[in-house]
Amino acid sequence: MEQKKIGAFILELRKEKNMTQQELADKIGVTDRAISKWENGRGMPDLSLIKPLCDELGITINELLSGERLNKENYQERLEENFINTINYHDKKIKSSTYILKLTILSILVLFAIVITLFCTDVNRMKNNQPVLFSTWGFKYAPPIDLKFEEIENVIKNYLVEKGDSNPKHHDNEKTFISTKLYLCEEKSTYFMIYAWVLEEKYYLENNNIKQDSSSSIPYQLTVEKIDEEYIVTDSRIPRDGSYYFDDMKNIFPKSVRNDMDKVYTDGTIERLHFDIEQQIKLYYHQ
Repeated sequence: MEQKKIGAFILELRKEKNMTQQELADKIGVTDRAISKWENGRGMPDLSLIKPLCDELGITINELLSGERLNKENYQERLEENFINTINYHDKKIKSSTYILKLTILSILVLFAIVITLFCTDVNRMKNNQPVLFSTWGFKYAPPIDLKFEEIENVIKNYLVEKGDSNPKHHDNEKTFISTKLYLCEEKSTYFMIYAWVLEEKYYLENNNIKQDSSSSIPYQLTVEKIDEEYIVTDSRIPRDGSYYFDDMKNIFPKSVRNDMDKVYTDGTIERLHFDIEQQIKLYYHQ
């Protein structure tokens, strides 16, 4: 079935009848876009429209499907040919519709599988007190606030302040200030292993002037345990100075932590720790 030939034939007959596409469309109950589609060879009328279209154009169905007017000699031959072509055309159309239907169903199933996967992912995260990643179900979930690592960091700071204040003082009103950067908190079965960089500075007042006594910048490994519902630092280690330093760093700190600590003087860490201590000093001395 030659769609372009049939389309050109429809166009020719419509013009012979002095009809616009809209006028022909109105007569058979379709849109002018449908007429345009047929005339351009991009489609064929439905079976239910073929008879009304032929009546309006003054031709037989056989002539429409042939794309030309027929004489008595070749009418029967073309009738049989068009009959077979029509069956083949609609068979292809049914197969195409079936393919589209299958593709649509498959797309819906894939989409459904994706949604179920996302939903199960979020349910699993909620069970583990983690925030949801997707909000396609119209709700959001935030896990309960866990402040244990903030508590542990405060415990570590208090431990180091007490340790610094307990050392021999050069001045009566000398005070220890601590600022820390935690690089890794490993949660073991009965304790926490903390790897941190600690900036410790000591200040004192002299004639109402704040003066610095000493300063140290040291990597720490600290063991924190929870005893009677309280976090307590039970052990701490620092690398020894001199020739022992690099070996101790390898023995005490994981490689990933060492790599991060190597940048402590170039990535702004020391500056941020010192700024934190400056704020503590202002609060402590009310300045």
